[in-house]
Amino acid sequence: MALNTLKTTLGFFRTLVEKYTPIEFSSDSLQDIFNYLRISEYISTSGQPTEKQFALVKGNGFEHVINLAPHNVENSLANEAGVLSALGINYIHIPVDFGNPTDDNFSEFTKALKGLENKKVWVHCAANMRVSAFIYRYRCTVLGEQSSSAKNELSEIWEPFGVWKDFVS
Repeated sequence: MALNTLKTTLGFFRTLVEKYTPIEFSSDSLQDIFNYLRISEYISTSGQPTEKQFALVKGNGFEHVINLAPHNVENSLANEAGVLSALGINYIHIPVDFGNPTDDNFSEFTKALKGLENKKVWVHCAANMRVSAFIYRYRCTVLGEQSSSAKNELSEIWEPFGVWKDFVS
C-alpha cells in the first residue's frame, strides 16, 4: 500500500474520532481540513469537512459544494444539505458507491463542474479518494491536461487500486 494511501486511511479514522467524541484535531485553516488539496484558483478538494469547517469554506469564498460520498458514509454529516443551505452555499450531491464508480457518475460530475466554471467550488467525499480520482480523470479527459501533471495531486491522496485503477485509466 502506498504511503499516502495509508495516510488517507488513518486520516479517515481520525475524522470518525472527531465525529463521535469531543476530541477535535482541526483548527481554523483550510489546510487542516482532512486531505485538503487546492487544485486551482477555483477548485479545492478534501475529505469530509465538519460543520465548523464548512463555515470556514464559506468564509474563504466558496459558494458551491459537490459531495461525491453517499449519505450513509460513517463520517458524513447528518444534514449536510441543511448546513450548507444555512451558510448560503449551493449543494450538489452525486453519491458514488466506492466499490462501483460509474461512467454515469463521472458524466454527472462533469456536467456539474462545467456548470460552475470560474466559480469557487469545494469538492469532497469521505476521504478525498473518490474526489481525487474524479478530478484526475476530469483534468485528463475534459481539460486535456497531461496525466503526469494531474497524477501529482492524485498521488498526494492515494494510489488508486481495484475498480479505481480502472476508473482513472
